[in-house]
Amino acid sequence: MSTERAILLVVHPRRPDAAGLAAEVVARLTASGVRVSLDPLSADILDATTRSLVHPAQLPDPAAGCELVLVLGGDGTILRGAEWSRSAHVPLLGVNLGHVGFLAETEREHAHATIDRILDREYSITERMTLDVVAHVDGREVARSFALNEATVEKAARERMLELTVEIDGRPISTWGCDGVVMATPTGSTAYAFSAGGPVIWPDVEAMLVVPISAHALFARPLVLSPHSELAVDIVAGTEGHGALWCDGRRAVDLPTGARVEVCRGSHPVLLARLEQQPFTDRLVEKFGLSVHGWRGPRAPGAT
Repeated sequence: MSTERAILLVVHPRRPDAAGLAAEVVARLTASGVRVSLDPLSADILDATTRSLVHPAQLPDPAAGCELVLVLGGDGTILRGAEWSRSAHVPLLGVNLGHVGFLAETEREHAHATIDRILDREYSITERMTLDVVAHVDGREVARSFALNEATVEKAARERMLELTVEIDGRPISTWGCDGVVMATPTGSTAYAFSAGGPVIWPDVEAMLVVPISAHALFARPLVLSPHSELAVDIVAGTEGHGALWCDGRRAVDLPTGARVEVCRGSHPVLLARLEQQPFTDRLVEKFGLSVHGWRGPRAPGAT
């Protein structure tokens, strides 16, 4: 059995600073005896020297046999890396090169220290709940996917609303004329669902979140569901609007009237590598730039 260590590297394909950092990361890992594979979208931004040190990822499961998926980029790139890490059931670690970077574990200025921690295997692993998503048209399955952040059913044409009926555990709860509906995990509660007016859910709370988008209805508040609930959204047959299903803003399929989308807790979580046990409250304050001026709580040991 091979004892060679292997890491899949996923890099933002269009950020100039990502290419330079990737070259440094590849040089450091390979010099330490770690095999680095590269996802297909990342290869074009690397220089010839760096490309000579890496191995092309083996599709369709490029993270197979790797101990870690290392992502250099923002939340969008991390969501791309999550597709590979989930299928191989290996942890994901993101170095933020974007703006908010809520899914990232560390920032660009700490990248070298992060590589030290990876080489020494000084990280813990946590599970993040996902959603399994299936779309049907006329009783026929047309798409099957998953979401780490959210699945959304959205209108496809700006000038027309969607008429959606939401079903929970086999029973209808409401029909909305709306721009769409967001179905999110706790991880995704700080993403699209938050922008649509949903609450923030702490990651260790197991729940599903339903948030209507611009709904014309009296009962159109966000709903927090049991993680064991079975959720469905029907585009009401006979209406003019048609829509689209998006998973994590990356994978899409068109939905005609009469289409049905079924969502439940994912059968497989996404594993995240953690370097520090930072409280989620601190991460929320840091990433959203929240004011905590006036707080008079306990001080950290040694603080003045």
